[in-house]
Amino acid sequence: MRRWAVRLGSLVVVVALWQWLTTADVRAGLRFDRLPSPVEVATEFSRQLAGGLYYLDLAQSMIRILTGFALASVAGIALGVLVARSRWAADVLLPPVEVVRPIPAIALVPIAILVFPTDEQGIVFITFAAAFFPIMVSTRHAVRALPTLWEDAVRTMGGGRAHVLWHVVLPGTLPGVFGGLSVGMGVAWICVISAEMISGEFGVGYRTWHAYTVVDYPAVLVGMASIGVLGWLTSASIELLGRRLTRWLPRAEERAEQRAEQRAEQRAGERAGEKAEERTGVRAGDRETHERATFEQAAFEQAAGGREAGQGVEEAAR
Repeated sequence: MRRWAVRLGSLVVVVALWQWLTTADVRAGLRFDRLPSPVEVATEFSRQLAGGLYYLDLAQSMIRILTGFALASVAGIALGVLVARSRWAADVLLPPVEVVRPIPAIALVPIAILVFPTDEQGIVFITFAAAFFPIMVSTRHAVRALPTLWEDAVRTMGGGRAHVLWHVVLPGTLPGVFGGLSVGMGVAWICVISAEMISGEFGVGYRTWHAYTVVDYPAVLVGMASIGVLGWLTSASIELLGRRLTRWLPRAEERAEQRAEQRAEQRAGERAGEKAEERTGVRAGDRETHERATFEQAAFEQAAGGREAGQGVEEAAR
């Protein structure tokens, strides 16, 4: 509850600062007097909510992003596992993939316009290309990072390749895969909005660009805020799904508690060791004192016996 209060408070501070910069006409290198205030943006947002075009744009963008992301997830995970598990597949498939991967997905818009018969298919392809590479790379690294001991144990018990894949590889790579899915979703939103601005007819990106061309800056900020909220909701959904599917992993709070317990046990062990050393030192000192006293007593008795023997010899000689 406290964390949510802190997060909400940070948003309130940002909005309050935004309101002050715009109403006070601050010109400290940047001209905030031209920026719409939060009140103006909220008014424009309420106006768009009253109409049906806003919801149509949201639905169109969501359909594009979910379609492209779903295709990228299936293809990226499959190819990532394949190239990580098969050397032959890595030699054949990775070179062309690595050549295409550095190219920004938005740079593929001209190719999409030429190849696909409709703009809708081209935008979905751009979304697919944007999300595919982060998912594929993260899956590949997650598979390679799996301990070989897990696979060896399953094979020792008679498990085949399919059993290893379904019961070792896929469950073990889920944390890394969901990390790639989260990154891929963020990149997909960036590229789908850019593609809508270039070649779309509907969508949040297209509507935001159209508002900019007619100098309607409150509508531009409404579009930007809508993109941010949609991106956050989809990423949070992926993160929530990842937590549900990886409940066997220790969470940050659990790891912190474990580290605290380990530190407490370590300190207790150190204290016990110090006390043991102190006791050992005292006992060693007592033992040394006793041995010294015993040695002195023996030496004294030996010296006394020597004197008595000498006296006996003298008396015998007389």
